[in-house]
Amino acid sequence: MVKNRIADRIKLLYGESAFTIMAAANELEAQGRSVIHMEIGQPDFKTPRNIIEAAYKAMNDGHTGYTPTAGITPLREAIARYCTEHKNVETDMENVVVVPGGKPTIFFSTQMLVQEGDEVIYPNPGFPTYESVIRFAGGTPVPMPILEKNDFRVDIDRLKQDINDRTRMIILNSPSNPTGGTLSAGDISAIADIVRGRGIYVLSDEIYDRIYFDEKPVSIASMPGMRDYTIILDGFSKTYSMTGWRLGYAVMNRELAEYMSLLLVNSTSCSAAMTQWAALEALKGPQDAVLEMVAAFRERVDYIVGALNSIDGISCVKPSGAFYAFPNISSFGLSSDEFGNRLLKEGGVAASSGMGFGEFGEGFIRMSCANSMENLKIAVERIDKFVKTLR
Repeated sequence: MVKNRIADRIKLLYGESAFTIMAAANELEAQGRSVIHMEIGQPDFKTPRNIIEAAYKAMNDGHTGYTPTAGITPLREAIARYCTEHKNVETDMENVVVVPGGKPTIFFSTQMLVQEGDEVIYPNPGFPTYESVIRFAGGTPVPMPILEKNDFRVDIDRLKQDINDRTRMIILNSPSNPTGGTLSAGDISAIADIVRGRGIYVLSDEIYDRIYFDEKPVSIASMPGMRDYTIILDGFSKTYSMTGWRLGYAVMNRELAEYMSLLLVNSTSCSAAMTQWAALEALKGPQDAVLEMVAAFRERVDYIVGALNSIDGISCVKPSGAFYAFPNISSFGLSSDEFGNRLLKEGGVAASSGMGFGEFGEGFIRMSCANSMENLKIAVERIDKFVKTLR
């Protein structure tokens, strides 16, 4: 048998632990075990009906072929208006590239901007794709610690120290996956002051910016002098419960938009036509479902945080956005991986190890509140019962 010849660079990529945990949980369920799923960052609500009907109409109207690489004009125009009105970032359709999901923006941005020897500062704990694609692009990942003692916000002084002449890009994520922390307007302003005029780009992951419980998140692209040095990542997966539709968008200066379109045409050609028309309806149609979903997440997060903090040995900072809790389980003397694996096998609750989000996630687990209140209550009971076996 001829041995496969695999390019070395593919070994620089790695997957997401949440999907590994989900597979293990599904296997237990296939054996007849009961598992409460809190591992995957996916809203448990159905896609709003008006969006589904818009996709159906688009297909019936013949929108089943290729589209322009950067996306259909009505959707790009609507996204530009949305960014101007909601994010306070004045832009137009020429700055918008529609992509199949949120991850392509991370991948394409690093491929466009990062070369051998460049450093990219990224949140840790943070979405695991960040570090993976930085390495794949030949860059050096520089972790930006997002710590519990700072309410899971950026340490501005530490960031100043980490920036040097090799810093090419900084990745921000607010509200954050996995911590639920949100950068304040003051944080954003301070970061803008640090990077402004230095030729450093910011990849601003704003995929959760409609799901917030306190202060409305601020886009760094809205800060003076930052629009042309910011790539905004956003999409429809979280806000409109459209994870499986695979549709997102990126907003950036026109030169970068042209280069991102080149990467897109060489990889997927374009995003699916019918999903783009559905996304147009998502932006232009009623927003009641979004408000109802956020209200439900707020209620669930409030419950989970209070319930976890009542369990001896667990502490949990209340998140200010997204739909995750990130409890501290370090008192039990187990690694995050071991705690998560045993919680699944012995306790019947699937949660993600904090280490799956970076070294500074050790001692924590991520719990998605995208499940019914009934199931969350069962999960808390099971967690309480499980940790009593550890004492």
